[in-house]
Amino acid sequence: MQQRELIIALDFSSKEEVNAFLSRFQNEKLYLKVGMELYYKEGPSLVNMLKEQGHQLFLDLKLHDIPTTVKRAMKQLAGLEVDLVNVHSLGGKQMMAAAKEGLESGTAAGRTSPFCIAVTQLTSTSDDMLVNELGIPSSIADHVQYLCRQTDEAGLDGVVCSALDVPSIMSRFPNFLTVTPGIRRKSDAMDDQVRVVTPEKARHLGSTAIVVGRGITRAADPMEAYTNYKKEWRA
Repeated sequence: MQQRELIIALDFSSKEEVNAFLSRFQNEKLYLKVGMELYYKEGPSLVNMLKEQGHQLFLDLKLHDIPTTVKRAMKQLAGLEVDLVNVHSLGGKQMMAAAKEGLESGTAAGRTSPFCIAVTQLTSTSDDMLVNELGIPSSIADHVQYLCRQTDEAGLDGVVCSALDVPSIMSRFPNFLTVTPGIRRKSDAMDDQVRVVTPEKARHLGSTAIVVGRGITRAADPMEAYTNYKKEWRA
């Protein structure tokens, strides 16, 4: 993955909506994220379609199960030849290592395995929620560092995290990919995100890639919104 990737989250419910959205971009090759809602509706055929169109793809399924199940699932996902996949770091080191093994064993000879990163804490999580709802007596910052250490020891390529966590992560894990959702321009609504930063702020904090959904997909002019996000992100 290159620095300063802008990944568009395809927060749609059907292939038809995806096609209508992508028609606004003509022949531009994008980095797209397919999440659970869309993948559960359309399945591998959508992934194949997007790859055939030349887009890069982040398959965001956040696997979290026993190590054997995750390993077998990742072996199947490797056959889709996506560029990036993820797991939940809370599944533990053994599960994360099994995910990497599954990807490597499922990747065809001569092909490169997808990058595999781990979700630390969701950008909808607050310190209060971490302690009082999840029962983890820690600050988000400290717990993210703990999960990053587990991820590194498991041999994964990086993490999904808030851009606010990137400086402290990179100080200890300088080779990590840091993929950061929770990105909004100043003119956009925060919606259900808690730890939100602008593209410019994410750039200064050192994120490898930002993930933008509604700020682009729900814009009156998605291409214009994409261009504005890209300008702030890559300035």
